[in-house]
Amino acid sequence: MLTGAGLSLLCGCMAGPGGWRAEVDMQAAQLGYRNWIVIAESSFPAHSRSGTRQVNTYEPIPVVLDEVLRTLERTEHVRPRIYLPRELPMVENDFAPGIDQYRKELETALHGYETTELDQDSLMTLIQDAQKSFDVLVLRTDTALPYTSVFLELAPGYWDGESEQRLRERMRQRKLEKLATPTP
Repeated sequence: MLTGAGLSLLCGCMAGPGGWRAEVDMQAAQLGYRNWIVIAESSFPAHSRSGTRQVNTYEPIPVVLDEVLRTLERTEHVRPRIYLPRELPMVENDFAPGIDQYRKELETALHGYETTELDQDSLMTLIQDAQKSFDVLVLRTDTALPYTSVFLELAPGYWDGESEQRLRERMRQRKLEKLATPTP
């Protein structure tokens, strides 16, 4: 018999009508700045923290990543910052058969997006920290290769770092002008 927590975790792993793709469409419309989407390899730890939604896809990572990026590209309010485990390029095909083919498929699925590499432990720390205040969608895949999870941090789709920097500079200039102008 399942306890309330066990039932909640089980329900959190099932996609609603339309499967995981419909779940991604719905979540993409709801998630915003500082939310995360993790496209997780099959041994990725289950998270029971509030604000984390887990969905089983039963598909490989490149297929899920391709679909998620296509969905995000149709939105205007968010764009992904993509993080990959720093360990991934070092995993050898002799020890993880299929990893070379996976890397080729991943490259195609990335749609030309730039990626940032961080240690797997650092990425897990970022997710744990994000779960304290923001929503995290975990899309569990059937990929069974080490260090293959893909982490997407959502950023504003209509405002970038350069725009923010220009705004802050203008605000600083205005403050300096007010300080330099004598009051009557």
